[in-house]
Amino acid sequence: MTISSHPSASGSLLLGGDLPVARMGFGAMKLPMRDWQGPACDPEQSRAVLRRAVELGIDHIDTAWFYFFRDVSANALIREALHPYPENLVIATKVGPGRFPDGTWMNPADRTGLREAVHRNLRELAVDRLDLVYLRRMPSQNSIAEPFAALAELQQEGLIRHLGVSNVDAAQLAEAEAIAPVVAVQNKFSVLEHSTAGAALMADCARRGIGFVPFFPIGGNGIPEHPVLARVADRHGATRAQVMLAWLLAVSPTVLAIPGTSSPAHLEENVAAASLRLDEADLAELGALAGGLDK
Repeated sequence: MTISSHPSASGSLLLGGDLPVARMGFGAMKLPMRDWQGPACDPEQSRAVLRRAVELGIDHIDTAWFYFFRDVSANALIREALHPYPENLVIATKVGPGRFPDGTWMNPADRTGLREAVHRNLRELAVDRLDLVYLRRMPSQNSIAEPFAALAELQQEGLIRHLGVSNVDAAQLAEAEAIAPVVAVQNKFSVLEHSTAGAALMADCARRGIGFVPFFPIGGNGIPEHPVLARVADRHGATRAQVMLAWLLAVSPTVLAIPGTSSPAHLEENVAAASLRLDEADLAELGALAGGLDK
């Protein structure tokens, strides 16, 4: 399979009616470190990956202020590599969780903490307004009404263009939408790990034109070894990671893929997955891996 592809080879999506993005984007979590506990990545290589991503046509980068390892953060790498940003580049970020300098996790942010997190993202990315801010729900939070209302206030102040939610179920999405429009949902979802409820939420987002952004689209901890993935990949002359990404792009027209890497070779591989077309037999075989998808 050739790597001469473009992130929009699988189409594009209009977020919130005014932010067009290619369906293949880039996740920044792996830029400072390979995992939360390390090891650290080479900052210069990570900056080179970001520059190459934009050269390849990536126009959607997903980040968060809490993506850092020691004194290197994803936001700083993005600013150093790309600022002043291309006019068409959409940078999405997440607030809600937080990490202390030693890397340990904080409790979910309250109203004051959310305001501080938004301003921190503004400073670190060197922008006056954030394109898209997700409220990332933590497991201890059943209701997201209060924190989402805090973000809606910041949107009204002009600091945020559009709002999204992450790690939510259908009821929590509805709770947020009763407060302000939601343009994207970012939930864990992959060919090897999805539930009936998760698939139903993804389908509902597709019906309403809401972006669905799967995190850990290729597993999060290395490419899974699975004979079905290997078999489909061999048929197409592709890699297992490319098959996993192509499957996500095929199962819903509003999926936005954000695979992350600090490797130039893996970046090229991921972008090429936007042009991989799986047939019905491939989709049936892959869909059965986690019980299939609701239609």
